[in-house]
Amino acid sequence: MTIEIYVSTDIEADGPIPGPHSMLSLASAAYTADKQLVATFTANLETLPGAQGHPKTMKWWAEQPDAWAASRADPQPPLEVMKSYHAWLVALPGKPIFVGYPAAYDFMFVYWYLINFVGDSPFKFSALDIRSYAMAFLKQSYNESGKDNLPAAWLENLPLAHIALDDAIQQGKLFCNLLQANLEREER
Repeated sequence: MTIEIYVSTDIEADGPIPGPHSMLSLASAAYTADKQLVATFTANLETLPGAQGHPKTMKWWAEQPDAWAASRADPQPPLEVMKSYHAWLVALPGKPIFVGYPAAYDFMFVYWYLINFVGDSPFKFSALDIRSYAMAFLKQSYNESGKDNLPAAWLENLPLAHIALDDAIQQGKLFCNLLQANLEREER
């Protein structure tokens, strides 16, 4: 049986959708189910030709100068980044499972960039959303399942910095803590 590697992924972008807007930063932290950090990947990307920042998103970035500076340090061509990222995913010691918070947003950019620049996604068409998993585990509504309502031990007191690698690591720990709580509940 192939082990699953949970690839907690966070992206930073200059707009709500890929294509007209660009992914600025991509980071993933790959974990085993028992919260062992296997590997990390991080890169900043050059913006897409002809793409531009969305006014609402750029207004938000203006309020995050440290995170903006981090996402613009040493940007690389998207083709190079996505080829490296694809190779990194394929080399992981198990089946990569995309994990995000929110998965719909981060996966949309990662999948679009992988297909556009590499022609393949090791994740296939699937992404695991942490908030949806928390909703099911806690038996609460989606609105009641945000980070503000999760057990503090799951969050490990790690701040959300809007720096892709920091956030991917933080969200990966959150996911693994939730996964372990679910597995322990099943064992009782």
